[in-house]
Amino acid sequence: MTCTPEEVKMKMAALQESIHLAHPSMTAMLRDIHTLLRSDPENVTLMDDSDIAILVAGLKIQTKTDITATVLKTKIKKNVTVDDI
Repeated sequence: MTCTPEEVKMKMAALQESIHLAHPSMTAMLRDIHTLLRSDPENVTLMDDSDIAILVAGLKIQTKTDITATVLKTKIKKNVTVDDI
C-alpha cells in the first residue's frame, strides 16, 4: 500500500483539527497516519516541519508526555565574591 504526500497532508490537516477540538477520534487518526507512513517511508522525508510539529503535538496529547530540551549542568561556585560579578 503506497500513499501520496497529498494523502499524508490531508491526514495531518484532520489531525490538527482534532487536536484543536480535542476530538475522541484522534487515536484512530494517529494510527492511520502511522500506517500510511510505515507503508511508504519515503513520505516521512517529504514531510515539512509543520507536519512533524502537528504529529508530535498529537502524540504528546495521546501519550500524556512532554518532550523536554536537554538541561545543561552548570558549575556552581560556593563562595561568590564581588570580583565574580
